[in-house]
Amino acid sequence: MNFQQHTPLSVLGFAVAFRAVHKVLSSFPLPQHVIQDKTKTWKWRNLSVSLLHSFLTGPWAVLCILSAPEMLTKIEKEYTSVSYLLICVSSGYFLQDTADIILSGQAKSSWEFLLHHSLVLSTFLYAVFSHRYIAGATIALFVEVNSVFLHSRLLLKLADARASYIYHINKYLNLITYVCFRLAAQFYLTWYIIENFAVLKHAAFFLTAMMLMNIMILIYFLRLLRADFSKKHKVHLSQTGNHYSKKYTDD
Repeated sequence: MNFQQHTPLSVLGFAVAFRAVHKVLSSFPLPQHVIQDKTKTWKWRNLSVSLLHSFLTGPWAVLCILSAPEMLTKIEKEYTSVSYLLICVSSGYFLQDTADIILSGQAKSSWEFLLHHSLVLSTFLYAVFSHRYIAGATIALFVEVNSVFLHSRLLLKLADARASYIYHINKYLNLITYVCFRLAAQFYLTWYIIENFAVLKHAAFFLTAMMLMNIMILIYFLRLLRADFSKKHKVHLSQTGNHYSKKYTDD
């Protein structure tokens, strides 16, 4: 199938594929205390699909840039068929995940994720339909390298494994990859758009989307530092026993 000639079917097909993965993972056994809570059960299954997407697309994005480094300096027009396929796959995932959040009744507690997904989908779908900014979207998916550890962190918290050695190692890997892959990729793309604003098509749209996402990831970064590296926060948790929040982004 030529993905570039059948973009709508490609994106919808990958969304269905990720939904099928969700159904398969839903048949796997869950920790007992997770099963007893409806919200935790949904979080576990949603995060499992997200983790699989990150394992797939993060390294894929890095390999795309390594095989075609010119994409770093020509983010509007340069791309490969493999990078185009990557953005179709990821667009399908974000479409499926948006539907999962809404249809599962988690929209209110996960509104920040819905905002993030709407920004990503608007830019990714523009890219695959216009065949522009595929390279930019590929660089943006460097964040998924960090998401492997970010999603693992949340799954470990749901499993009540915050005191484990695995969680301790993961929190440092999460911090390092957050800076090297998430913050660095976002800020590079922001700098590139500002530097080439006059010659890039629809630069204002992409710069607005980037600035909104930059604000969000900086807020998440501060929350992450507070949750995993603040002694005051740890003392508060030990005193209150509040290790779990129904609001997705508070974890």
